[in-house]
Amino acid sequence: MKKLLILTLFLSSFVGWCQNPAAFDHFDKAYKKASNGDYKGSIVDYTKAINIDPTFMEAYLNRAVSKQNIGDLKGALDDVNKVIAKDPKKADAYTTRANINYKLMDYKSVISDCTISIKINPSDYIAYNLRALANNRIGDKKSACADFNKAIELGSQSAIQNKKTFCK
Repeated sequence: MKKLLILTLFLSSFVGWCQNPAAFDHFDKAYKKASNGDYKGSIVDYTKAINIDPTFMEAYLNRAVSKQNIGDLKGALDDVNKVIAKDPKKADAYTTRANINYKLMDYKSVISDCTISIKINPSDYIAYNLRALANNRIGDKKSACADFNKAIELGSQSAIQNKKTFCK
């Protein structure tokens, strides 16, 4: 799941150029803080960016990841749900929400969100791996192993270990 954070933060750095410069300055500070593990500090700066530009969806999404990292799962869900409501074609938002729901042990929601993410972005190996983990938790080993295989095919290193652990 650490890869999800890194991927989200990496992808979000590319969209900042089109945002309000002051909002992006706060976003950039937040990004650096999150990259260094200062999630509380990053939340403050993502919030400042959002206050300047309430349409800055990457700031909401990254703030959700930071909130998740400090254990504020409700706050993380609120942020990611705002992103999905505004941009229902944003695959990484569904994967992020699935990751949060996995921590909440809502495995059916994980499977649903990963399935949506995969429909939008068929090469999302994180979604395949996460969906496999959720399927494993609900006892659907066949689906889990198929998803681990697909994640491995798409380049997931963690799916290799997960397959070894869960598909014996």
